[in-house]
Formats: sequence, C-alpha cells, structure tokens
Amino acid sequence: MEIEFSPQVAKALADGKPVVALESTIISHGFPFPKNMELAEQMETVIREQGAEPATIALINGVIKCGLSVEELTILATSENVEKCSVRDLPSATARKITGATTVASTSFIAERAGIKVFATGGIGGVHRGEEGGNGFDISADLLELSRSRVAVVAAGAKSILDLPATLEVLESYSVPVVGYKTDTFPAFHSLSSGLPLPGTAPDMEALCKIVNMHFQMGLPSGILICNPVPHDHAMSNEEVDTLVDQARFDAIKAGVKGAKITPYILGALNRLSNGKTSEVNLALALNNAKVAAALAARLAV
Repeated sequence: MEIEFSPQVAKALADGKPVVALESTIISHGFPFPKNMELAEQMETVIREQGAEPATIALINGVIKCGLSVEELTILATSENVEKCSVRDLPSATARKITGATTVASTSFIAERAGIKVFATGGIGGVHRGEEGGNGFDISADLLELSRSRVAVVAAGAKSILDLPATLEVLESYSVPVVGYKTDTFPAFHSLSSGLPLPGTAPDMEALCKIVNMHFQMGLPSGILICNPVPHDHAMSNEEVDTLVDQARFDAIKAGVKGAKITPYILGALNRLSNGKTSEVNLALALNNAKVAAALAARLAV
C-alpha cells in the first residue's frame, strides 16, 4: 500500500520523533464549515504544543495521504463530494481516485502501516441500538479494526447514541485492551461516565505509558483503546444526553434512516435539539484527546 507523507510527517518518523494520527471524517462529516476547518487546525496546534507532529489522514484524488497541507484540509472542509471511507472502501476509493475522509477504522489501518503508534479521535463507533439498524444488527467496523491494527487510540469512549454495554462486550470478545485515563469507568462521550466499569485504569501519564509500552512489547495483535473523559467543565449530565438521544433516535426511525447514515443523522439531530451544545462538547473532547495522545506519543518516543 502506497502512502504519501507530508515532509513534516516523513521527517518526524525518520527522526524517531512523536507523531499522532488524526482521522478526517470529523472534518468532512462532523461539523459545518468553517467550524470543521477551525477544529482541524486547532487539533494540529494542540499536538504540536505537546512536542508531537500531527498526521491527519485522508484520500486526496485517490492518494492515501498522511499529513495534509492547508489546501488539502480546506478541500475536506468545504467540498460536498468527500466520501466517507472505512477499510473496505480503500481499494475502490484509490482505484476511482476519489477524495475521501477516513473513519476510525481506516485511520487505524493506515496509521499502523505508516508506522504511527498513537491516534486521537473524538469517540469510536460501536454497537447500535436495535431499532436503528432496522434488523437489530449494526456493529461499527471500528471495533473489528481495533482488534487487528496495533495502534493506541485515544477517545472519549464510544458515541452516546450507541449501546455502550454491548460495545464493551464486543471489545472484550475481540480481546481489545480498554484502559481508562484518570477514570475507572467507560466515558459516555458527551458525559463523564456511563457507569460501566473498565478492566484497566491509569491514574497518570507515566502509568498509561507503561501500559501502552507493555502492550506493544508483548506483540499483541490488537490495538489498545484509551478512554479519556470529556473535560469536566464541558461535560453534560447523563440525564440530559439520554433525553436528547431518545428524541434524536425517534427522529431517525421516523425518517427511515438506516445503516451508515444513522450516526451522522443522529449527531446532527443532537446538535439541533441542544441548540449547538453537543457540538461544542464534541469540539472540547476532541481537543482534549489530541492533547493526551500527543503527550503519550511524546513519552513513548523517549
């Protein structure tokens, strides 16, 4: 698989400097312009402030890019023709020379092959609640890819719209280590905690680095999910989020939305129903995850 690296990312990897992978779906499908462009630039700035090099991953005219220019970020942020590409879509997308945004799954896949050990995102995908999938069987490819791409993924848990107990159960079945950073419960994306206990926890960056290092040293075939809760001053209550999610899910079912369109539809509905509050929380947690991921990458590179 051919990957085109930006000069900055290529140099950082060659010099053994810390690098943090970033997905691009959050730019193309997560927020409207110009907020998506602002987030992309802020995440890269936060990572550089921690001494690491950001590597936003995407497909530009069929070329897999690791590290994007401002012009390429702008294309992702403004174009209406950016396709959402998971792992299964990569062969077709590259052959058709399309411009596509990478998901958690495809970013993890590409990051491992690029030699990048740490990846920051907002929240992972997971198991959808039965009514939304039409047949009660809708599991994100993110979970499978976490089981086979050896990358440390920093996220605020899984998105609030999902079946969180089932998501954790699938991760356990896939033997994916799940570690809470300064928490012993599974974060609920917009909320600090789902109340679900985690199998492992790290009270500080030193402890987290030891766990991640041990994971890689053991040669385990999976990635490792690091759960970093939303910052306290931006967190929403579980009750508030549950009320919004129930209404958003009702709207999705009524509109007949299914499959891959469910997540972006419901997230958009949450933003509308909360008068933009959920999007502001999403921005805050994404930046916080970038900061933690960069600090981790810096420690791992020592």
